[in-house]
Amino acid sequence: MSEAAAAPAAVAEQLDEKLKVTEGAAPVEEKPHPSGLSLEERFQLARSVAEECLNDDELRRLLANKPVPVAYDGFEPSGRMHIAQGVMKAINVNKLTKAGCNFKFWVADWFAQLNNKMGGDLKKIQTVGKYMVEVWKAVGMDLSRVEFLSSSEEINKRPDEYWTLVMDIARKNSLKRITRCSQIMGRTESDDLTAAQIFYPCMQCADIFFLKADICQLGMDQRKVNVLAREYCDDIKRKLKPVILSHRMMPGLLEGQEKMSKSDPNSAIFMEDSEQDVNSKIKKAFCPPQVADGNPCVEYIKYIIFPWFGKFEVSRAEANGGPKAYSSIEELVADYTSGALHPADLKPALSKALNAILQPVRDHFENNAEAKELLKKVKSYKITK
Repeated sequence: MSEAAAAPAAVAEQLDEKLKVTEGAAPVEEKPHPSGLSLEERFQLARSVAEECLNDDELRRLLANKPVPVAYDGFEPSGRMHIAQGVMKAINVNKLTKAGCNFKFWVADWFAQLNNKMGGDLKKIQTVGKYMVEVWKAVGMDLSRVEFLSSSEEINKRPDEYWTLVMDIARKNSLKRITRCSQIMGRTESDDLTAAQIFYPCMQCADIFFLKADICQLGMDQRKVNVLAREYCDDIKRKLKPVILSHRMMPGLLEGQEKMSKSDPNSAIFMEDSEQDVNSKIKKAFCPPQVADGNPCVEYIKYIIFPWFGKFEVSRAEANGGPKAYSSIEELVADYTSGALHPADLKPALSKALNAILQPVRDHFENNAEAKELLKKVKSYKITK
């Protein structure tokens, strides 16, 4: 094992301990699973990663009938990694592998080139891909059941299989249906799309079948192409459709930002941000008093801090209520909306928790020479849309 992989092993072990299984229904007769978990526990663990599941019955059947399902996510190497892609993805992958899945990451270098990321420079895109893998190693993703596959390399190994799939998907869908998937590239249907960007959804749909994925674990912004894959199953009379586990898209930190953006450094916490950067960004973040809905600070606590630590600790003067440890998001939201918890106390506590999560990543990129050089190169690249 390389030094890069070994260093965060303790972090991965700690993260594994944080992934608690929700108590399920009464036990039923079933064959023991290698994970040591019951079917209900595995279902609850896998289901917990998603804001939406298509669909629950299919997920349960898949886990019951296939001991080691394949889950997949694809990502464009397009710049520095923000905390949702870094920490939330590590949490979700660790949950799915703990539930018995193998996880395939599709390092979509050709897709990033098609979408004009890094100015379409494939070498730069591939460098960014290597940097992203280093981030996941450092933050504590358990890589024992994870594969990172380069799209350009894998497609070139089995081109006849891949391009036959792509052409069949393209042949069975109208141009209008394909352009409806433009959101997956960060585009809209009204954009002046290049021919490459028309081809892109057909390829991403083909990826699911090419990788033999049972579960698509991507964000809600990728939902349309995953549904396209299920519709394609109807077209080819395939009964077993891929299960879609779509995770929540985190908002940007500033008012009115529906999602984080790599092109706007103030919209998100990035995985190797310094302690000062984190403190400054959270201090400036939109956090209206007594309003939890649409509050990015509360969202960070709900989807990052609680899943990571299982609690949220606030340090404050006795005059302001004294220190308090919240054990659930419901308890925190009740205090926040009533005014018992003020943004001036919530924000420093959020910054402290985020910095604790990110410190191993900072250490890795400071102390590992290869990772340090990768980060230096990535920071020098111009982000293109």
